[in-house]
Amino acid sequence: MSKPKVIVTRRWPHEVEQRLGDHFDVTLNEADRPYEQQELRQALLLADAVLPTVTDRLGADLFAGGGRARILGNFGVGFNHIDIAAASAAGLIVTNTPAVLTDATADLAMTLLLMCARRAGEGERELRSGKWTGWRPTHLCGTQVSGKTVGIIGMGRIGQAMARRCHFGFGMEVVFFDSRPVPHPGMPARQLATVDEVLAASDFVSLHCPGGGENTRLINERRLARMKKSAFLINTARGDVVDEDALVQALRERRITGAGLDVFETEPSVPRALTEREDVVLLPHLGSATSETRIAMGMRVIDNLSAFFEGRTPPDAVN
Repeated sequence: MSKPKVIVTRRWPHEVEQRLGDHFDVTLNEADRPYEQQELRQALLLADAVLPTVTDRLGADLFAGGGRARILGNFGVGFNHIDIAAASAAGLIVTNTPAVLTDATADLAMTLLLMCARRAGEGERELRSGKWTGWRPTHLCGTQVSGKTVGIIGMGRIGQAMARRCHFGFGMEVVFFDSRPVPHPGMPARQLATVDEVLAASDFVSLHCPGGGENTRLINERRLARMKKSAFLINTARGDVVDEDALVQALRERRITGAGLDVFETEPSVPRALTEREDVVLLPHLGSATSETRIAMGMRVIDNLSAFFEGRTPPDAVN
């Protein structure tokens, strides 16, 4: 019996690619460059399973006319880059990789928060450029983190993991918004009724909500105006959750103090209006970027594929 044909759109950790090869007739992306739209369409026509990542945009047009593929094993927890309704209509199951990247992403969010508060990016750039002239009492004074209030937007697994780090690690008060009641978040925390209330109460706002849909540009000019002038915005969720033009304007007008961003609206393109600012910490989408996490994500995709091709329901199906 022939093995199911699987196409992988980017390079994955070696351990995962090796296991894929053991179980499936796999085609790897040796060049590790993003697939063009026509290549994605061809993959859907030629393979039983296509394994995309967040860099692959799979809109409704790619599913028009059907194809051979019956499952999309997405490498990542977010799936707003896939038109789920169109995939479903074309008969495809879509899976993701929840749970396994929770701690890595929360660690990264905490990294951004600390870097923003303590002006770490500015300090490193100054030192590396040879411009540091030595210690002085007023040099690069940042913001105290311990004891401040963190506002979490989206109190799912990652939001709760971030809140635990803030509360138990730094004694921070936690307020949060979620579209559903979260009665037991795992630490002392107050659920507020609206996003606006969280923004107004917080010294640091950390975004952990899904992208796309009603969350597109959730943080816009109006909502940025609700934040304290001393506050910082942290985004490790999805780039489209923040209106980047409105954020730049708020920073220019000093309506907020700073921001830490790991995701962007039009990745990998990042506006110069952001890259030239000293009050913004920018990272290249590193939320889940630990070896342990990326391997676990790949193995989770394989578990979903194995279940599907054995006639079972994939454990992480999102449609």
